[in-house]
Amino acid sequence: MNLLQALEKQILVADGAMGTLLYSYGIGLCYEELNLTEPELIKQIHKAYLSAGAQVIQTNTYGANYEKLSRYGLEDQVLEINRTAIKLAKEAIEEFKQDGGKNRGASLNQLSDSPYLLGTIGGIRGLGKKATTLDEIKRTFREQLYCLLLGNVDGILLETFYDMEELQTILPIIRKETDLPIIAQITLQEVGVVQDGLHVTEAFQQLIDLGADVIGLNCRQGPFHMVRSLEEVPIPKNAFLSAYPNASLPDYVDGQFEYKSEPEYFGQKALDLRNQGVRLMGGCCGTRPEHIAAMRKAVSGLEPLTTKEIKKLEQPITIIHQPPTEQPLYEKAKESNTIIVELDTPKKLDIQTFLQGAKALKEAGIDALTMADNSLATPRICNLSAGTLAKSQAGVRPLVHITCRDRNLIGLQSHLMGLHSLGIHDVLAVTGDPSKIGDFPGATSVYDLSSYELISLIKKFNEGLSYSGKPLGTKTSFTVAAAFNPNVRHLDKSIKRLEKKIECGADYFISQPVFSEKRLEEVYEGTKHLKTPIFIGIMPLVSSRNAEFLHHEVPGIQLTDQIREKMASVAGDPQASSQAGLEIAKGLAEKALQYFKGIYLITPFMRYDLTVELTKHIREITGSKKGIMYDDSYTV
Repeated sequence: MNLLQALEKQILVADGAMGTLLYSYGIGLCYEELNLTEPELIKQIHKAYLSAGAQVIQTNTYGANYEKLSRYGLEDQVLEINRTAIKLAKEAIEEFKQDGGKNRGASLNQLSDSPYLLGTIGGIRGLGKKATTLDEIKRTFREQLYCLLLGNVDGILLETFYDMEELQTILPIIRKETDLPIIAQITLQEVGVVQDGLHVTEAFQQLIDLGADVIGLNCRQGPFHMVRSLEEVPIPKNAFLSAYPNASLPDYVDGQFEYKSEPEYFGQKALDLRNQGVRLMGGCCGTRPEHIAAMRKAVSGLEPLTTKEIKKLEQPITIIHQPPTEQPLYEKAKESNTIIVELDTPKKLDIQTFLQGAKALKEAGIDALTMADNSLATPRICNLSAGTLAKSQAGVRPLVHITCRDRNLIGLQSHLMGLHSLGIHDVLAVTGDPSKIGDFPGATSVYDLSSYELISLIKKFNEGLSYSGKPLGTKTSFTVAAAFNPNVRHLDKSIKRLEKKIECGADYFISQPVFSEKRLEEVYEGTKHLKTPIFIGIMPLVSSRNAEFLHHEVPGIQLTDQIREKMASVAGDPQASSQAGLEIAKGLAEKALQYFKGIYLITPFMRYDLTVELTKHIREITGSKKGIMYDDSYTV
């Protein structure tokens, strides 16, 4: 009988983790390559799980796709690695059967006299969508799928999929190509909730509608939380439930991950999974043959459940929304000239000069003070603290940059919660300069998210939801700026990035400094179809050396020959250099104002006197009023 016929009549126990055992042997490279280099070791692990009582095993192909193998230079061996994985698993089954199941922890179930083999495909996107497009996923997925189908497996196992969009994309492809059973397993970050906020019951139904025969959960959660997630899930009428929990929550000891769950506990929780209607159960990270043996012993002889009492869904939390009192900057920039000024936070602990600059700029008439997030990967006083002080002591509106470089997904969410709590609602989402260009080139660049994903995360906060989909209890009111680099050879490609950021939720854009009137005209022509405001970057130069450094060494900045020649003509004269830099900046600002209402002034080297003069100049020529009066009722 096939796998689905067996599941109609009984509970099947599957194998546990492959990577955990390989990790314990000290092997930390590409586990799928071991199909070629250590075939006997892979067969040994398969047979260990069969001896423990596993009725279903999976191929060692979780990451055997082009996308993941390319990290190890193995992208041209997709077919060979997958084909060998199937061969090894089948040999392990045959050798086990020839051995008569000797030393097996549980006798073979009479309804399933031969173990089933599943061809495994792992999720690509993981916690973040990163830059992997759906078209790339389709190409990568089809290649691996065909390799597995050629091997005549008993079913296809899709496991560790955080992203529902990825599963929704590939499921129809499988269903079209084969009638084999499809097991589709989601990985949850929070109990009962998929990454995009969808309840697991609804997610399961979507997977069934797309052709999945078995739907379930695997990885990240231990058995306790996996049972809790399934308590709210009814037993489906036209599909079966599966569960492959981790052994426990992991601990990190001496540079290695350890799982503390005892096999006996895992066996007890197998009964709880059965009571939730699970018919296919196995193990994920941290599980070993002992865990599978305990699971098989616990459910052996038990009939699968067809009905159960559904735990009542928790009532949605009432989400409170307290919008800020000030007009959003992007709305103001649609109506009138708006000026934001960047002032770097100090590299040292004396913040008085920074606060003096913030006050002077406020008096000059800026609409907001923007602060980078450790620009050029150099540590400075954090912009959350500086922004809070500027708001309370200078009465200026803070606009803080948030990079993906310094904080992981946990830190980013915590940072956003802190910004909201302090009443800071204006943010710029950027990827961030890599650590290797800064003062500490050995520091780790995190990049859990891209700037696109960070924009989406912030907008999700505005809906009152965390990254994992859990309610935050209140909606945030962030307005999100995104970065725009107009200083590129192919401007159309940069504009395509703007369009993608708008799709992610960007409210307006802040550009790199522009040093060419011609480029300002080109930017206008290329972006005039966009309704999203753009703040054009203007940066006063202070010397010829400053100009040459920016032109040759700073990514995203390019100066014209005329500007460089003008600054070179006054080289060695600080006062004349500053005056020349101001004249250039004023001319560029006047040109920009012909096309754009938003101006973004970048203060060089804490020379806020220059951006104060530029602000006054812009206010004079436009006749516009001073900036937004900020409600500074919040105090530190």
